[in-house]
Amino acid sequence: MSRGGVALGLARRGTKAWITSPPFVAITLLFPLVFLIALAGGLAPLYEVPDFDYAPGYTAFVYGFVVLQAAAFGGIFTGYAVARDFSLGVAPRLFLATTGRGELLLGYVLVAVIRSLIAAAAVTLAALIGGMDVSVSVGGAAELGLLVIAVAVAAALWCCGVALRARSLRSGPLMHTPILLIMFLTPVYVPAALLGGWLRDAAAANPFSDVVEASRSILAGGSDQVAAALALFAAVIALLCVWTLRGLRQAERELAPR
Repeated sequence: MSRGGVALGLARRGTKAWITSPPFVAITLLFPLVFLIALAGGLAPLYEVPDFDYAPGYTAFVYGFVVLQAAAFGGIFTGYAVARDFSLGVAPRLFLATTGRGELLLGYVLVAVIRSLIAAAAVTLAALIGGMDVSVSVGGAAELGLLVIAVAVAAALWCCGVALRARSLRSGPLMHTPILLIMFLTPVYVPAALLGGWLRDAAAANPFSDVVEASRSILAGGSDQVAAALALFAAVIALLCVWTLRGLRQAERELAPR
């Protein structure tokens, strides 16, 4: 197969398998959508708290977090797909399909990006239907899209690295737990200034808080922290590429005929 063909073929395969399987689509979309509906509706009175200073409103405030959460789930479930391929015996055949192991990884990452963009679109539509009123420029939309892609790629690389080492669906908690902990130790429900105690300290120390704030800044018509957030993800993705490629080599060695 031509160079790049394996990655594109794997991306088509993974995307088609996801789209044609309603349970998989529902799992990827359901949690972010439920989270958006629950927070935007049930916790909307928090917007009346003194010093809650966010002009676009509470739905937009919540959406700034949930759209990144949806992107992360696209990456997480791509890791599950890698583990499932090992469980079903598909992975060894994929190793035989190409000598460029990076193409296999690229194919899975492309699946994560496609899933995440579709999930982000669904969350955006739900937020707009729910009354979110924002005016985002074309440049702002592009910046938000880059943040979504960056989160999806980072989540996919982490989860693929775990799956390549464990090669079992039982590794699922190790894939998603660290990602969810990082995400939820940010200013999810209220601005950082309104947090108290250890939650405020954890959010201040968590670099992902800046990413969430960057998405909210875009929705408010600004671009604060966007460059810093993208620079952070460039470094994280570079490190995770090393992590995942090492996992790929480990899996190849252990699957090689003896």
